[in-house]
Amino acid sequence: MERIHTILAIAAITFAIGAVGVIVRRNVIVVFMCIELMLNAVNLSFVAFSQSVGNLTGQVAVFFVMVVAAAEAAVGLAIFIALFRTARSVESTSATELRL
Repeated sequence: MERIHTILAIAAITFAIGAVGVIVRRNVIVVFMCIELMLNAVNLSFVAFSQSVGNLTGQVAVFFVMVVAAAEAAVGLAIFIALFRTARSVESTSATELRL
């Protein structure tokens, strides 16, 4: 039981680092990486709870989160390219130029 507390503490610290990165940073690539870090922290929590309960439900949820993260990466890359082509910058403050 002590092991799950350690794993969940690591997941919480990782999630907090990602959340601070999303709030503080302006570079959209760094913000995107912080969002991925937060998703991985949630995946770690799912796997820890799945292991402690003894079933595979959490690991199936991790699979679906990974699928969503892959789709997010594809859409995010398209947005980065559009932002850079329009504003010649990847700062989040220049993203208002993408509006129609």
